[in-house]
Amino acid sequence: MASTSSNEEISHDFPPFFKVYKDGRVERYAGLDGIVKPIATGLDPITRVQSKDIVVSSETGMKARIFVPEIHSPDQKLPLLVHYHGGGFCIGSPFDTVTQGFLTFLVTQANIMAISIDYRLAPEHPLPIAYDDSWAGLQWIASHSNGLGPEPWINQYVDFGRVYLTGESAGANLAHYVAVQAGAAGGLDGLKIVGALIVHPFFVAVGQEPDKMIKYLYPTSSAGDDDPKLNPGVDPNLKDMGCDRVLVCVAEKDGLKNRGLAYYETLGKSEWGGKVEFYETLEEDHCFHLFNSNSEKAVTLMKKMVDFIKQE
Repeated sequence: MASTSSNEEISHDFPPFFKVYKDGRVERYAGLDGIVKPIATGLDPITRVQSKDIVVSSETGMKARIFVPEIHSPDQKLPLLVHYHGGGFCIGSPFDTVTQGFLTFLVTQANIMAISIDYRLAPEHPLPIAYDDSWAGLQWIASHSNGLGPEPWINQYVDFGRVYLTGESAGANLAHYVAVQAGAAGGLDGLKIVGALIVHPFFVAVGQEPDKMIKYLYPTSSAGDDDPKLNPGVDPNLKDMGCDRVLVCVAEKDGLKNRGLAYYETLGKSEWGGKVEFYETLEEDHCFHLFNSNSEKAVTLMKKMVDFIKQE
């Protein structure tokens, strides 16, 4: 019987996300191939939404994809939605079909601009790098508030008094973190975060053993419920969360539902002082709206997000 090459021996295996070989190579599972595919930028002939990729940081290589609805006046100013994708901090992209479909819907229905931040992925870039990139991305966007930033679309079309944050799963965790950072920093010059849409959020389960994959992805943390990045309930800066409104969305069959509910209750009991709303989709699972976006319940959920953005 032939022996397995040492180069093919697996040291860590976290399906359906990734596996790590003993020589250090990281290989992501291909289970989402055919569903989540990279998609090119340009003009969508049906929605008239334009998209393009931009460099956020030449030092780190961080990029983003920007989405702009049909513009009817060069003086038109639009609310901005800053998006952080999900995927357990280790998979996912702003450049794939699910992100494109989701943000194109919100951009057209809410008449907003959107920017999806391509934070660096673990385990090649261990946590908290994703948190650092996410915060740096918002700071970079804020650098345009004087109209002199490096990206013309942001300079010309963004209403910096109406900025929203959103993310799903791990991305919801990142959106929450960025909102808290903005408040704890005393705000960002020229930029106001009005609301945050926290969709099917990933936070650690309070009182339970740390998740093995998160422990691996976040080697400098206990990865337990004593880490404020993973458990908002122990974050001393939660009261400073830098937005006025939060919408928390969960799905009935999602294994993370109770963590989303606990987050909603934590915000409501905190000294933050903003308004928090809760929305549950029955008989659906984690991030269902991304993979079956034309279903009745997905459209209903996304219209709930649109209505939240349109509130004044």
